[in-house]
Amino acid sequence: MFDHLIFRQLFDAASSTYTYLLGDPVSRQAVIIDTVFERHLRDRALVNELDLQLVAVLDTHCHADHVTGAWLMREATGCRIGISGRYRPPIEGADMLLDESDRVAFGSRSLEARATPGHTDGCLTFVTDDHSLAFTGDCLLIRAAGR
Repeated sequence: MFDHLIFRQLFDAASSTYTYLLGDPVSRQAVIIDTVFERHLRDRALVNELDLQLVAVLDTHCHADHVTGAWLMREATGCRIGISGRYRPPIEGADMLLDESDRVAFGSRSLEARATPGHTDGCLTFVTDDHSLAFTGDCLLIRAAGR
C-alpha cells in the first residue's frame, strides 16, 4: 500500500493533534493535513527533507481546539488552503472550499473529501484514491454513537 505513497504521521502532544504528510513519490507533489501552528517549523523541515512540493494544506475542521498552521504553510510554500465550505460565514483566506466528493490531487494521487459533520458542522474526512486510508481530525464515534 505505501510503496506508491509517501506517508508520514506526526503528533503534537500539547493539542493532541495528528498531522499527516502524503506525497506522490514520482512527481514529489504532496499535501499536508491538519498542520499545527506551533509545529510549523517541524512540518516545513520535513517537507524540505523529503524534497516535496506542497500543493495543498488541508484542515479537517475549524474549531477552538484546532489552531491551524495552514496560513503559515501557504506563506512559506505557496500551496493552497482547503477546508470545508459548510462553515457560516465561510472561512476567510481559504483557496478551496471543499464539500462532499471534492477531490484534491497531488501528482497521480488524490484525496476525496467526505462531509462528516458532528464535532463541527464543517468536519471533513479525507479518503485516499485507493480507499486504503481515511483522515479525520476528530472523533467520528464516541462509545459507538455519532457525535
